[in-house]
Amino acid sequence: MTDTMKAMVVERLGPPDVMELRDVPVPTPGPGEVRIEVEAVGINFADVLAVAGEYLTRTKVPYTPGMEFAGIVESLGDGVTGVQVGQRVAALGGSGALARYSVVNAAGLIPVPQSLSGAQAAAFPVSYFTAYHGLKTLGRGVAGEWVLVQAAAGALGTASIQLAKALDMKVIAMASTEEKLSIARDLGADVTLLQDDEDRAQKVRDAAGGQGVPLILEVVGGKRFQESLDMAAGQGRIIVIGNASREQANLRPVELMKRNLSVTGLWLTSLMSDRAATAEAAQVLSQLVGSGQVTPQVGPTYALADSARAFQDILDRKTTGKAIIEPQR
Repeated sequence: MTDTMKAMVVERLGPPDVMELRDVPVPTPGPGEVRIEVEAVGINFADVLAVAGEYLTRTKVPYTPGMEFAGIVESLGDGVTGVQVGQRVAALGGSGALARYSVVNAAGLIPVPQSLSGAQAAAFPVSYFTAYHGLKTLGRGVAGEWVLVQAAAGALGTASIQLAKALDMKVIAMASTEEKLSIARDLGADVTLLQDDEDRAQKVRDAAGGQGVPLILEVVGGKRFQESLDMAAGQGRIIVIGNASREQANLRPVELMKRNLSVTGLWLTSLMSDRAATAEAAQVLSQLVGSGQVTPQVGPTYALADSARAFQDILDRKTTGKAIIEPQR
């Protein structure tokens, strides 16, 4: 192994093109850490926001983006047990994945079925754990219940549709184009609607029996947040997972009182510290992925040098499934 590697580095926050491909030192795993040869990096909207300085936590520069990835365990730090050199794993490291090698705390490793490719494994952790917590842990969804999935052809949307159907729920999927709605239907969505349909709110309520939707996975925010409240059934649950519009949403608590609505935020980073919830999600997801009921949806793939284009494509809503960057290409 050489002493240096290629990595994307951010020294100032801003649009995707602030990322630069550089030669940096290969990281050395410390006690409790693992060095992984990165096969594939799953790019999330959160990564785009982090580079822009708009994420939930402050982005400290310089840094290498990439919070979710998969690869082969290459070296173990002192005290690491339960993982073997040569094993394929997925990892949530917070940052540092857009590189040939990445070092993460062993506690951040996520076992994945060895039948998955590197790209599939990289598309798995964030989207599927978030979908499970949105549908079950916080959303308290039950079999036979309707759920509204926004941005249905994206990484989280495709995961949510598959998982909801595996849990015997009924899905209304919304997306920006007919092509994306076709993807949602192929994954099992029961009803599909264009997100800019002028009558979308009424059509959603009608599809769910006229009374609204019991569970909504809200990722758009801004002006559309009020629409989610309008589409919810009495005692409905709105799980706020993102703010793709990057606009401020307004909430008047009295609107929740009128129909006994619940609005709950979901941030996977903090929820992963709930060991019981994480273990439950991991058990269910491992069974569903292992049985083939759920398959991580790999979208477009990019070389490391094309990372800025991948980020911009996500911003421009050009991608479906999980956008993947492959540092070894």
